[in-house]
Amino acid sequence: MMNVATATASLLQSAVRGRSAPFLAAALLACAGAARAADTYYQCPGNVFTNTISAKEAEAKGCKAMVTQQPTTIPAPKARVAAAGPSASKVDAQEQKARDSDARKILQDELIKAQASLDALQKEYNNGQPERKGDEKNYQKYLDRTADLKAQIARTESDVNAITRELAKTP
Repeated sequence: MMNVATATASLLQSAVRGRSAPFLAAALLACAGAARAADTYYQCPGNVFTNTISAKEAEAKGCKAMVTQQPTTIPAPKARVAAAGPSASKVDAQEQKARDSDARKILQDELIKAQASLDALQKEYNNGQPERKGDEKNYQKYLDRTADLKAQIARTESDVNAITRELAKTP
């Protein structure tokens, strides 16, 4: 009697040589059968483990039939989703009005500070002709400071515009 591994190998060789679909299909079925047959193996004297002998050969050699065990798997814990209840996100109208009022006040204060900073920077920039300082005997230092002032003005204008947009969104 031919064992499953040998039969599978010969079928695959026939399929490859002849390139015929029936042999290939038979080889695939034999592989599936080999997977099922591989569940049984034999423990022979002298600590020899094999799955390549038949049941009769195993009896003759004094081997015990063993069944493979599936490996133990432990599923990963499920991810916990912290779902806030519908009542947790609700705020009463009075409290929401107070929060909106506070947010508007904070934004207005920030706008006043940003506008004051912008006015000071524009005054110092003097339309691209800032006054030279005593430590700017080197003309390049003066040009660097002028470029830095121009960049600061652009950033501050951007901040003022962003705060104005946020104020428009608040109720």
